[in-house]
Amino acid sequence: MSKPAQAAAQIVRLVVPAGKATAAPPVGPALGARGVKSIDFVKEFNARTANLVAGTPTPVLITIQPDRTFTFVTKSPPTMHLVKTAAGIETGSGETGRPNVAPAGTLSMKHVFEIAKIKQRDEHLRHIPLESLAKSVLGSCRSAGVAVVP
Repeated sequence: MSKPAQAAAQIVRLVVPAGKATAAPPVGPALGARGVKSIDFVKEFNARTANLVAGTPTPVLITIQPDRTFTFVTKSPPTMHLVKTAAGIETGSGETGRPNVAPAGTLSMKHVFEIAKIKQRDEHLRHIPLESLAKSVLGSCRSAGVAVVP
């Protein structure tokens, strides 16, 4: 006779505002469907993200075990959020890549490298050189219509 297969842990990816998690969507339905009490996650998440600016979108990776216990890892905010915050704009330009269009905002290379350093703290990006992350941030700036000055 073979042993019964063990149930695998489930992984849930969400983007939750820092310090403002509630049992409402997206948290409640995502965890409730898997048998986890969302209020337990909400309390712990809000405590862990209390040091961030309230409302900052924070990606979180939740691992749910078969016995309905969970652990989670928070990641740095999305690159586009960091670019828009540093440039002081609400939204990017709707006309990127077109000639003679005024940029939505401007950033210096110092800002680009600071954003790259923030992203490098994430576990899955630690092995990537800072210059490569900075090039990725430059691509995000280009997509948003944010001009980068030396």
